[in-house]
Amino acid sequence: MSEQAKAELAATGVLRAGINVQNFLLVTGKTGTGDPAGVAPDMAAEIARRLGVPLKLVPFKSPGELADAAEANAWDIGLIGAEPQRAEKITFTPAYVEIEATYLVPAGSALKTLADVDKPGVRIAVMGRAAYGLWLERNIKHAELVRADALASASEMFFRDKLDALAGLKPALLSDLEKRPGFRILDGRFMAVQQAIGTQRKNAAGAAFLASFVAEVKASGFVASLIDKHKVRGLSVAPPA
Repeated sequence: MSEQAKAELAATGVLRAGINVQNFLLVTGKTGTGDPAGVAPDMAAEIARRLGVPLKLVPFKSPGELADAAEANAWDIGLIGAEPQRAEKITFTPAYVEIEATYLVPAGSALKTLADVDKPGVRIAVMGRAAYGLWLERNIKHAELVRADALASASEMFFRDKLDALAGLKPALLSDLEKRPGFRILDGRFMAVQQAIGTQRKNAAGAAFLASFVAEVKASGFVASLIDKHKVRGLSVAPPA
C-alpha cells in the first residue's frame, strides 16, 4: 500500500464504504449496532484494516442509488456490480465474486431456452437498474423489458400481471420457486453479475491498491472464507482477472 492510495481512499481519515443493502447475497443481516453485515461489509472492513483507518459503512437502498452517489463524494469505495454504464464514473477492480442471472417462467411456457426469451411479444419483468437489468438493456433486441425499481416489485409484477419471464439472480429465483409451484428456471445463465469494488476515477493510486487487494484475497481463500462464514448460497469466487 502506498501513502498516496491511503490519502485518496481515506481523505477524511475514515474509509467510507458504500454498501448496496438490497443485495441479499452480499448483505445477509445486521450487526448489533444496526450496520449491514455480510460478505461486502467484511470486505470493506478488511480494506480499512489494511489502510489502518476506521470504517464507516454508507448504506444505499439500491445499486443505482449507490452508483449515482459516486460524483457526490458520498463514499470512498463502493461495493457494487461492475457495469459499463457505471464505469463511466467509477473505476472498478476485477470482480471478487460473481452471481448467475437467469429467468423464471411458467411451467407450461413455450420458452425453453435462454435464446427463446428474446423474441417479439415476450415481456420480461426486471429490476431496471440492477447490474443484470443494465445488461439486458444493452443486449435484449426483440423482447420488451418491463422495469421495476426494486427486486420485490419486479417479482410481484411478474406474478400479478402474468408476464412471460422474470429476470433475476438465480438464488432469488430459486427462493421464488420454493414459494410458487407451477414455475421453472431456465437452464444456464444470460450473464453473471461481476461484484467488484469501485472508487472515483480520479483515485489512480487507490484503484491500483484495490485491484491488488482483490487479486490477493481471491487467491488466498479469504473471499471463499467469507462466503462460508455467512453461509451464502449462489455466490462464487470470481475467477482470476
